[in-house]
Amino acid sequence: MIGIATMKPVLARAARRLALRAVPILSCLQGAVAAEPPRVGDAVLEPVAATALPGFPGPDPAAALDAFRRVCAAPPVAIPITAAGSAEDLAAACARARDLAPEAAGAFFREAFDAYRIVRPATGTEPLRRAGFLTGYFEPELAGSLEPGPGFTAAVLARPDDLVPLEPGETRPGLDPGLRAARKVGEALEPYPDRAAIEDGALGERARPLLYLRDAVDLFVLQVQGSGRVRLPDGRSLRVLYDGRNGRPYTSIGKLIVTEGHLPLEGLTLARWTGWLRENPADARRLMRKNASYIFFRLAEIADPGLGPPGAAGVPLTPGRSLAVDANLWRYGLPFWLEGALPGETGPGRLVVAADTGSAIVGPARGDLYLGTGAAAGVVAGNLRDAVGFVVLLPKPPGGAR
Repeated sequence: MIGIATMKPVLARAARRLALRAVPILSCLQGAVAAEPPRVGDAVLEPVAATALPGFPGPDPAAALDAFRRVCAAPPVAIPITAAGSAEDLAAACARARDLAPEAAGAFFREAFDAYRIVRPATGTEPLRRAGFLTGYFEPELAGSLEPGPGFTAAVLARPDDLVPLEPGETRPGLDPGLRAARKVGEALEPYPDRAAIEDGALGERARPLLYLRDAVDLFVLQVQGSGRVRLPDGRSLRVLYDGRNGRPYTSIGKLIVTEGHLPLEGLTLARWTGWLRENPADARRLMRKNASYIFFRLAEIADPGLGPPGAAGVPLTPGRSLAVDANLWRYGLPFWLEGALPGETGPGRLVVAADTGSAIVGPARGDLYLGTGAAAGVVAGNLRDAVGFVVLLPKPPGGAR
């Protein structure tokens, strides 16, 4: 992903014991008549008939149904109380979808949900905005080794035992409210070391390498994407999964490269900016260390090569169908119709399912589309920076009336 943080922190992993909660943000939708248009964040939700959405539900709604059912089958994760969508209504839609035949997918999405176009307010001279912003992310495939040696010098670190993650909205006395993790020192908490300090040895014996990548640039790419596959010298492949972060804010290296005038924004692909970093090692080290965020990992076997790593919803991501959304605003499992031409799509839109989140994915009409594994997926993801319309599908109550 170019120029944004798509680290995909699994915000709810430690809190799966909590049940899904109904939220009040769309309570006005539950009555027969709403006094004001329903809102999510700074956006108004405009009702729209599914039949009025050109191309809906797309040429392969069964693929979206599969992605939807994966989220339905996952153990519940804790989400902020600000997230929109009724847990009960979504559970009812999940139950209805459980035994559907693939050919019934289109009718299911038309009949079991109400569609709402996400419209943001005017700003200055700008009129109401019906287009949001869509980017793409992918799972990199990198060369690595379980032991350090020539050609494998960058350590992928396991999560330290003194890392204390903070849930969304959680604050601790004496800590900056913007920090999303802390370091346990005795009975006290303090800010966790930033990237530069970790690289300089601040973790001491708690720095436990899982494996080694070719160089610091590969490690940085892995941390930006949040997960990846690593090919070992013996031909085996392992999945490297996100397992925590130091809680420091993320800074886009693409933005830094462009701001300093090293490369233009136009055509700033993954291959181009990683190539520039390798050609300019002194500047590369300086710029990468400006990103204070640092990601820790764990290793896992690859159960299904056709699926991606687990997203924040706790299920493997489906290429082209799993969407990262602002988890402070939207519940995992909600379907979205993306209005506009997308990679590999012949029609005017695509049906996707909220299954992940990311630190740079902020706002009601902001999404990051998971596009698969490897270099080809990385090219598509790096080129996806498009204005598209966002339509959320909110599940109808079991009786069908709001």
